[in-house]
Amino acid sequence: MTVTLITGANKGIGFETARQLLALGHVVYIGARDTERGEKAAATLGARFVQLDVTDDASVKHALATIDAAEGRLDVLVNNAGILGNEAVDGPTALRSFDINAVGVVRVTEAALPLLRKSSNPNVVTVSSSMGSFWAVTNPERPEYAMPLAFYAASKAAATMLMVQYAKAHPEIKFNALEPGTTATDMTAAFGIGRPVGESAKVVVRLATLGNDGPTGTLQDENGTLPF
Repeated sequence: MTVTLITGANKGIGFETARQLLALGHVVYIGARDTERGEKAAATLGARFVQLDVTDDASVKHALATIDAAEGRLDVLVNNAGILGNEAVDGPTALRSFDINAVGVVRVTEAALPLLRKSSNPNVVTVSSSMGSFWAVTNPERPEYAMPLAFYAASKAAATMLMVQYAKAHPEIKFNALEPGTTATDMTAAFGIGRPVGESAKVVVRLATLGNDGPTGTLQDENGTLPF
């Protein structure tokens, strides 16, 4: 059975991705910062829980050590944890946005690499955004053009670039970033926009279930590869 870890999976796209991958027969570990919420989410789905705060090196290492002890490998990592970071345009908000959306990807991916190398089909998927695509945000015909989310866009551009660089450094592992589609979650509640979370989770699931010959080093949405 495929062993999968999803960060920030106690709600939203991460939670629904866990539901869909469980239905496909994956052993799913829900990583969540808040133990109570994470355990509740895991119990609701029939998944497994690991406490995982992507901003805390010790928490990340302990979570991966727990999976190693139980499974001996990791087949799929979904870097899903993220924030909008639009509270203010200042240094602290910038640091927090990058710490979660970009540096967090590095912390978890680095801790997961030894376990991924034990898989016959290792796969890393990072939930990024077309807001991090220079092509999209400079194109007046795209909705991203009119959305001034400086730290979200910049940190997601970094997350996508990290996948490109990881793909080059580790060709034996697939690394892809994705734009899941505008989704009705806590993150977008203030905008009153977004489609049902299940539809966007399908985009994540498609990349999380790639075969050995699947693409790597790309940014994708539901229609295929996006320029960035």
